[in-house]
Amino acid sequence: MGKAGTILSIRPPFAIPGAEIVVECEGFEVDLRGDCGLFAGEAKCHTIAASGERLMARLPEDLEGGTVLLTLRSGSDVSEPRSIVVGRMIAEEMHMVANPAVDPSDDSIILTRSGSRGQQLPVTLFRLEADGFLDEFPEAILNPTGVGFGRDGELFVTNRAQGEVYSVDRSGSATIFASGLGIASGLAFDKTGVMYVGDRTGKIFRVHDFADVETFAVVEASVAAHHLAFSPKGDLYLTAPGFASKDGIYLITPSGDVTTFYRGLGRPQGMAFDISGDLYVAACYRGSHGIVKVKADGSAAELLVSGDNIVGLCFTRQGEMIVAASDLIYSIPCGIYGAILSH
Repeated sequence: MGKAGTILSIRPPFAIPGAEIVVECEGFEVDLRGDCGLFAGEAKCHTIAASGERLMARLPEDLEGGTVLLTLRSGSDVSEPRSIVVGRMIAEEMHMVANPAVDPSDDSIILTRSGSRGQQLPVTLFRLEADGFLDEFPEAILNPTGVGFGRDGELFVTNRAQGEVYSVDRSGSATIFASGLGIASGLAFDKTGVMYVGDRTGKIFRVHDFADVETFAVVEASVAAHHLAFSPKGDLYLTAPGFASKDGIYLITPSGDVTTFYRGLGRPQGMAFDISGDLYVAACYRGSHGIVKVKADGSAAELLVSGDNIVGLCFTRQGEMIVAASDLIYSIPCGIYGAILSH
């Protein structure tokens, strides 16, 4: 076995560059005098803590995406490799504050450069084509936050500065669809195609049609945004990130009743469901940041993707997870297929 020991497991199984990971091992001899530690290929990871049974390290920031082989090294000894899947950067210089969205017509990805509240940037909406081309939308919606596609494939975007929702056609032309929505942040659509919009001051609005708005539910206010997602069963889930280390995920029934689905996350933000009903949320869990998987019944949670500054995610039809880490966007081939609500 040698001084490098044996890698038993790597947690979590997915990460983005610069993320913290934990390696469970046996027989690893920590040698502070030599080139000792965890290596991703030939690049040395930054060691945070190490013992003979466990090592915590940070992956290199410039790590290329894909399946990366990790080894322990101590002196001249090198362990047998174990792999981790690292996200591939597909876009940069964004400013995401919620989930990206996948266009159901062509699998392109809608991204935002939101800006601070009230800051009008020259370009705020982007379409990342399947071939990697980043296309700019011609109309710069102020502070775009929530993005999503309706039943007819039309794109909708919230403007949190002015409390509006815009509909955006394929040419990029934007039209106000609803207004008076407070600090409009997240949006989601139920199985019938009805839109729901979260006002971070504490209201969830139901938008039946053009300018047809009613208050659906009242929840706690958020310091940042209300993020929304519908489960395959048709219930609305909500996060309202605050400053607590044990924030909750809330379930809102079709009648508007609010209950706590899961509690124990730090600053939970964007969410998405897979086809089996498991929930994935950008959050901090037990001191680790990334994407947390919560079982469909809320009975257990685990960190699935490690990474800092993650605010949202979505799934492609190819089983990739698109991860928004503020200004950087990553694609992770995780083999998870998102729930698509049939309208």
